[in-house]
Amino acid sequence: MSYYQLSTQDLLSINTLGELKKAGYEAQSIHGELRRNLITHIKAKKSVFEGIWGYEDTVIPDVQRAILSQHHINLLGLRGQAKTRIARLMIDLLDEVVPMVAGAELNDDPLAPISLYAKQLIAEKGDQTSIEWIHRNERYTEKLATPDVSVADLIGDVDPIKAANLKLSYADERVIHYGLIPRANRGIFVINELPDLQARIQVSLFNILQEGDIQIRGFKLRLPLDIQFVFTANPEDYTNRGSIVTPLKDRIDSQIITHYPKNIEIGKKITQQEARISAQQKEIVRVNPMLENLIEEIAMEARTSEYVDAKSGVSARLTISAYENLISAAERRALVNSEKNTQARIADFVGIVPSITGKIELVYEGEQEGALVVAQNLIGKAVRKMFMGFFPDPEKIKKQKGANPYKPITDWFGAGNVTDILNDCTEQEYKNALFKVVGLSELIELYHSSEDYATKLLLMEFALHGLAEYSMLSRNSLHTGFEFRDLLSSMFQMPSAYDDDDDEDYDDDDDDDDNKGGGFRR
Repeated sequence: MSYYQLSTQDLLSINTLGELKKAGYEAQSIHGELRRNLITHIKAKKSVFEGIWGYEDTVIPDVQRAILSQHHINLLGLRGQAKTRIARLMIDLLDEVVPMVAGAELNDDPLAPISLYAKQLIAEKGDQTSIEWIHRNERYTEKLATPDVSVADLIGDVDPIKAANLKLSYADERVIHYGLIPRANRGIFVINELPDLQARIQVSLFNILQEGDIQIRGFKLRLPLDIQFVFTANPEDYTNRGSIVTPLKDRIDSQIITHYPKNIEIGKKITQQEARISAQQKEIVRVNPMLENLIEEIAMEARTSEYVDAKSGVSARLTISAYENLISAAERRALVNSEKNTQARIADFVGIVPSITGKIELVYEGEQEGALVVAQNLIGKAVRKMFMGFFPDPEKIKKQKGANPYKPITDWFGAGNVTDILNDCTEQEYKNALFKVVGLSELIELYHSSEDYATKLLLMEFALHGLAEYSMLSRNSLHTGFEFRDLLSSMFQMPSAYDDDDDEDYDDDDDDDDNKGGGFRR
């Protein structure tokens, strides 16, 4: 049985260099190890990057090609594109455990030691040299590039305290305190946001990437470090804080460009996977797939919005936070109204506004509008875009002759009627507000008669918002929700403030037109 066929338990029973040689171990590089294990995964049709969606035909094949080529990698893309996650998942391509010289600072390979300590120990003890086993999780190092990172942090420096304690001369190699990179020998080293690293610090990486060695305070060291480097960066025009210096970029073998989800379905997979939803919330709140799609559509609208800085990008964290806040808004409403369960509504999207305003960078025009207005504008555009997937195009209906399915609704509002959909209204108040609009339930029956009752209610609310987006109704924002009224009448009077003492909108007995026609009933 060869060394690579031994189980982890068998490997851990090997304690000396002699036993390791007898088992057939041969020195191997980190690049060779990653390559060997990737080949095994590909042959077995086993996915390496579990939970990474939308990159199956683009980024992941590029990463695999880079690993097969034994390249250092730079993942270039806007924020929230899973760059760091890809780097962390590369751990799974490492052997579960690998041997090192016991007590060595630099994780020295017993058959290819690089530190003075390991070399002297092997020279002294030979095959009796003790070895230790490092788990793959201990072979991953990650550093966020910040302006205060120094060469000493990354490479190392002379340690005067060590020199004093060991009574060593500063000319002795043993006074060196190694930085993060040497200590990551035989592992994966990730530098996040590489452009933020000062140019003089980036220069210190030249030799490591090209020749694999380091220099510390003039010591004539030749440390052939064995490291898989993975860098992450935003496009250089994204930030004024810095860029990747050209000679360093030239030494990074493969630069792989990441991207945002190409469609709503991929976005939903990411959001559902990453959102932190408690079991209690899942019991209380039901989210219709239509609302899940609407959240993803908001992010897509933001990425093309004239108010949002495209160079900054719109992170996938926007949809994740928005989905969590949508559920929390519905949960809060249920708790306020002492309801055991509820369905998320369009009105609950008031809760996702903070998830949008904190995750978009605005251009000058957006700053003039204000983050809140831009967020509401994005929600509105998403509703407008999705509307035609459920109902006929209102603009075409206006131009063509024949029956207009929206006319009973607009006529009802044109008669001076108003309905309010409040953020925290009870289930009964919500139904009353919707069913009082003549023609609304009939519209849903006409196009979505096969849907369940809860979905029909949501579609009624969605139809009101959609018609407002197509300027067939007026929608006014209240502190406590939305007021829908006739578009023409709203032009001649200011939006009415909601009066807490006025519950006329929810009194079915006072509205003779309530729920007339052939629509579905409460």
